[in-house]
Amino acid sequence: MRYAVSHRTSYQYASAVDLADHIAYLRPRPFPGQRVDHVALQIDPKPASRSGFVDHFGNAVDVFRIEAGHRVLTVNLQAEIEVELPLPPTATPAWESVRNDLAAPFPLAVEASEFALPSPLIGVSETARAYATPSFPAGRPILDGALELTHRIRQDFTYAPGSTDVATPLATVLEQRKGVCQDFAHVQIAALRSLGLAAGYVSGYIRTHRRPGQADLRGADATHAWIAVWCGAPAGWVHLDPTNGLVAHDEHIVLAWGRDFSDVSPLRGMILGGGEHFYSVAVEVRPL
Repeated sequence: MRYAVSHRTSYQYASAVDLADHIAYLRPRPFPGQRVDHVALQIDPKPASRSGFVDHFGNAVDVFRIEAGHRVLTVNLQAEIEVELPLPPTATPAWESVRNDLAAPFPLAVEASEFALPSPLIGVSETARAYATPSFPAGRPILDGALELTHRIRQDFTYAPGSTDVATPLATVLEQRKGVCQDFAHVQIAALRSLGLAAGYVSGYIRTHRRPGQADLRGADATHAWIAVWCGAPAGWVHLDPTNGLVAHDEHIVLAWGRDFSDVSPLRGMILGGGEHFYSVAVEVRPL
C-alpha cells in the first residue's frame, strides 16, 4: 500500500521566543516492509542552522536552531511511503525459550536483548508481571501469548484522550486502566519485559480512514504508537497494536522506534522566552 503522509505541528507562544533549539524525530525510516520514496521537512521560521544524524536505534534525527524572535513555530512533514509490513509467522517457539536466549551471558540476538531491560519510562514491576502472566502459561508459543495480551489490553483499558500526558507514570495507567496509545504501548512493553521478553516502542502513523465498511482506527489524525515484540529467530520482530487490538500490517507506517516514548518524542527542545504556549498536531495518511 502506498501513502502520502502530512504531519503538521504548530506551537503558539504567549510572548516572543528569542532563541530555540529543537530535535525532531519526524522522518519516516526505511524498515523491513517499508520503503520511503520522498521526505520534505519544512520549518517556519527558517532555522539559522540545521543538521541531521542517525541515532543508536537507526532513526533519522533533525536538529535545528532558530535565532529569530518568533511567537509561532510550524514544522510540516510531507512524505510518500510504500508499506507492506510482513504478516506474522504461523509458528513461533515457546516463550520460555525466547526468554532464556535473551538472558544468556552471550545472547544470540544482541540487538534484541537490550529491549528486555528496563528503560527511562518503563520499569519492571510486579503489577505488570501479574497482568502478563495469564497470557503466558508454560510452553505457550510466544506470539500466541503476545497476541492474547494485545487483545486483553484493548478490552481492559479505556481509550480516553486527555486522561493522561507524557508525565503520567506507568503505575498510574495500570491502576486507572485508561489512557491513549502511548500508554497502551508502555503497558504491553512493561508486561512483556516483566517476563524477560524483549519489546520495543514504535512511533508512527496509521491510515486516517479505513477501507469501506471498516471502522476508523483509534489514534488516527495524530502520531500513533504500538509495539514490536521479539519472537526469536527466525520469526524476528512482530508489530502489535494494543490500542486497536491487532497486528500492524499495511495500515501502519513506522516513523521511529526505541525503548519507550522518551527515545522517539516527535519534537522537543529548549527555548528562551515564550511564556505559556499552545500546540496543535494534524496528521493525514492518505492512500495513493
